[in-house]
Amino acid sequence: MSAALELVREVTEPQRERFDVVVIGGGQAGLAVGYYLARRGLRFVILDAHERVGDAWRKRWDSLRLFSPARYSALAGMPFPGPSDAFPTRDQMADYLEAYAKRFKLPIRNSTRVDSLDQRDGRYHITAGEQEFEADQVIVAMANFQKPRVPELAAKLDAGIVQLHSTEYKKPGQLRDGPVLVVGVGNSGAEIALELAQAGRQVLVSGRPNGEAPFRMNTWFARWIGVPLLFRVLFHRLLTIKTPMGRKARPKALQHATPLIGARVSDLLRAGARCVARVTGVQGGKPALEDGEVVDVANVIWCTGFLAGFSWLKLPIFDASGAPLHEGGVVTSQPGLYFVGLNFLFSMSSSMIHGVSRDAERITAELAKARGLV
Repeated sequence: MSAALELVREVTEPQRERFDVVVIGGGQAGLAVGYYLARRGLRFVILDAHERVGDAWRKRWDSLRLFSPARYSALAGMPFPGPSDAFPTRDQMADYLEAYAKRFKLPIRNSTRVDSLDQRDGRYHITAGEQEFEADQVIVAMANFQKPRVPELAAKLDAGIVQLHSTEYKKPGQLRDGPVLVVGVGNSGAEIALELAQAGRQVLVSGRPNGEAPFRMNTWFARWIGVPLLFRVLFHRLLTIKTPMGRKARPKALQHATPLIGARVSDLLRAGARCVARVTGVQGGKPALEDGEVVDVANVIWCTGFLAGFSWLKLPIFDASGAPLHEGGVVTSQPGLYFVGLNFLFSMSSSMIHGVSRDAERITAELAKARGLV
């Protein structure tokens, strides 16, 4: 090949970088994975779509606080700053993750959104815009809460109704004057509905929670007994894929929201919110409920969860519902491919801050074993 043709190829072909491991996702799961990969001396890179580490938290609603206290909100190797029993704010969590990445000098490429992942010639190929990456192994370090899910009936509502998914809601001032319908009573829905009710808005809450924590998180009992039992024992040790209790609970946990841990239904009622039936249709441009009531509202906030958002993953590893098939995060049908951060990956705590470090350590150990390093 002539020198001129070689130069043209170098200019027109995307730049391709080669690593031992590519980590996709730079949130808490990706950072925890990076911490353990660095300790093993592997050459890796973390690809993250956000402009700044912690932005996934900064983009959530303004008043958000974690429902886990600080001592259960830290990653391996770095305690969360401040009182251990305080409940971190959205921005405190984001800043902690940014400080974590800097402290351990993790190789993060921000503003790098992955477009596709496939496998050719025995190596994984990742494209992100004009960039290409190759790796022997890939860890997808993301929750399966990537693409907001809004029911099709939303398109039939009157155009004058302000509609937001929970990912778009920031504060009460975003909304029109008039009643607000919050659809979905998971933790996000309950927290948003409570904030709106306490701000003096007329709030209707549609749906039923998947249970509630058996105690309030800000009590003496919670601090010394309840929180350790809930987070460290129940979520972390008892409800795992290795225990009969965990295997029985896992299918329900994958299909339903986590039980309410912060705000409770009684809090909503006390603040003046009204619980209504499930939204099942639209009548005259207004939300129609399962019991026949049609509600006249100015705003709807859809707290209806997420789709996995893994359409960029071009490998035959999904079941009929579109969920990735794995054994505790190891994709046995696709050697060299792993997941960290998925809901109930190994335990109920797998998608929570305090559980992701354990999964990251376990998966990086499996990866090292596959490389012959153990």
